[in-house]
Amino acid sequence: MNVLEIRDLGVDYLSGTGAVHAVSGVSLDLRRGEILGLAGESGSGKSTLANAVARLLRPPASITSGSVVYRRQDGSAVDVLGLGRNDLRAFRWKELAVVFQSAMNSLNPVITVGAQIDDVLRIHAPRMSRAERTERSVELLQRVGISADRRRSYPHELSGGMRQRAAIAIALALNPEIIIMDEPTTALDVVVQRDILAEIKALREEYGFAVVFITHDLSLLMEISDRIAIMYAGRVVETGTAKALHRTPRHPYTLGLLRSFPRLRGAREELLGIPGTPPDLRSPPPGCAFHPRCAMAFDACSRTLPVLTSEADGEVACLLNDGRGVS
Repeated sequence: MNVLEIRDLGVDYLSGTGAVHAVSGVSLDLRRGEILGLAGESGSGKSTLANAVARLLRPPASITSGSVVYRRQDGSAVDVLGLGRNDLRAFRWKELAVVFQSAMNSLNPVITVGAQIDDVLRIHAPRMSRAERTERSVELLQRVGISADRRRSYPHELSGGMRQRAAIAIALALNPEIIIMDEPTTALDVVVQRDILAEIKALREEYGFAVVFITHDLSLLMEISDRIAIMYAGRVVETGTAKALHRTPRHPYTLGLLRSFPRLRGAREELLGIPGTPPDLRSPPPGCAFHPRCAMAFDACSRTLPVLTSEADGEVACLLNDGRGVS
């Protein structure tokens, strides 16, 4: 059962020279309790999409089309884009929470970690007493691997990994159904990254929330995600299970991302990567936006915009696709 349904979502950034189409016609489903990975290079629209879903966009960004529907466990539906100010305030934290990329920037530097958890509980759960809020704060910190005495610590007194754990604890304060994690392990060393990923998976199993996990590191998503969506130039170009995308990628861009990191096992192979850079969305190329960088492109790719079509285990938007994948 879906907990979130995104349909034909479009986001523009308005500038003096016209609109920049940062997200174009994106449709995605998030199933209850799953981890959906969102991958792509910087500028592909991942964070803009997440901020649109959470209604965190600020001018000059503007949602130009589409819908975002949240489905509660009782079957009722919430039109997220149509929520008024008070309803949106109630929706955040209780139904949907966000863990941002840099915890040092998202945490208030002059307030202790415990006080920041307490603020969420005090505002969104007013019936809780101070003692209950304190108990809940300690419980949350311990659950993410931070000792109770750190409740009185300021963000600068914590390591990078501990700050990220604290941000996750705050997101869990009201047991939301959905947590959006926007590159939560960026700038952390690989050991701490692995600890954070293990913690996220364990918390998901315990609390049953769904996760949208955003990163440019496809290898990381292969480890943690149930399903993965690949974005390029503001569009979703392929979706599928982590296993399917690893074994039989159907879009050349997905294949390029996979070939951009070394295998831990097996024979040595050349890292090919992807030549060039993502397109300037102020003047995107005609047809498939990836065709100037694609070694498999042919004439029609520069004229025809491929449509996302359903396959047995996912979707793909590529004129090359014949159901066999690319290699």
